[in-house]
Amino acid sequence: MRLKELLHYTYIFPVLAVGYYFSGLMGGGVVNDIIAGLLLTGSVLSAVHHAEVVAHKVGEPFGTIILALCITIIEVALIISLMVAGGDQAITLARDTVFAAVMIILNGILGICILVGGVKYHEQFFARTSATTYLVSIVSILVLTLVLPNFTSSVNGPFYNEAQLIFISIACLVIYGVFLMVQTVRHRSYFIVPDEHPEEHYIPSLNKTLISFGFLVVCLVIVVLMAKGLSGTIEGMVQSIGAPKSLVGVIIAGVVLLPEGVAAIRAARSNQIQSSLNLALGSALASIGLTIPAVSTVCIMYDIPLVLGLDKKDIILLSLSVFIVMLSLSRGKTNILYGTVLLVNLAAYIFTVIVP
Repeated sequence: MRLKELLHYTYIFPVLAVGYYFSGLMGGGVVNDIIAGLLLTGSVLSAVHHAEVVAHKVGEPFGTIILALCITIIEVALIISLMVAGGDQAITLARDTVFAAVMIILNGILGICILVGGVKYHEQFFARTSATTYLVSIVSILVLTLVLPNFTSSVNGPFYNEAQLIFISIACLVIYGVFLMVQTVRHRSYFIVPDEHPEEHYIPSLNKTLISFGFLVVCLVIVVLMAKGLSGTIEGMVQSIGAPKSLVGVIIAGVVLLPEGVAAIRAARSNQIQSSLNLALGSALASIGLTIPAVSTVCIMYDIPLVLGLDKKDIILLSLSVFIVMLSLSRGKTNILYGTVLLVNLAAYIFTVIVP
């Protein structure tokens, strides 16, 4: 690669972030934390760029799968590291973060993509079979992981016992594994829209793809490390405004999903709403389908209690979000009303987190 390309911000930010993290300056005051936050944001945007380079090389739907899995790795690493460090005080962190991620994806990312696409193109079209396949898997895992724990009787409260955690983890992995087989092998055509202008797309060289993959890994690792380093600042900020601790999960989920959101919105603006759906719904499915088994394994190993069941308010908001998404994606085309309603749902969720 040429020197000019290596001086692009997507290569500079990860290097600066790594240096800043290991310099020991994080946590040294407000200014230092602001600098860390800027480097964290730059690293997230760099991750989006490098993931897109890899995605262009491997093609769809593998490109969106790679980005969704990368985002899930960040989420799992953050949740596990904070739970191990926080012990019993972090027993609701996994539930809050996963729930926040699902709500942000279904209402926020999808809502913005549909609204942006609707404003620019009036209507955008996608394969209904792909949306149905995603939603069948997502709804099943959501109910098994976030709703059913409230109604089991082996343990009092919104908990699963160890045997139930193992079963639910296996169930999540089975659903996600079969979904991947459907998406990449048996029914790959469901998730691909024929490209009318394939000659316009740039296919990166193998060397550039390998370099981008390496920087993608660096970006993901440094985002996890810096987000964990800033977690104390985030918790202090939440406490200072008198908001519930569950807002920490919302903020963490927002940081983690920033690369996914930016990539999905870019696709919608380019009239590639199918790619937006693949990114958003694929990330939602990976988020719950892989995060819950990983967190459950750690909680069993370290004997950490794990609260999974949502309260009644959150179950209502989750049900509303899933229902509206199912209606919005049932016709195979979008308009600005669907996006507006989803964003209002997101606003209601965030507002009720701050003012429960």
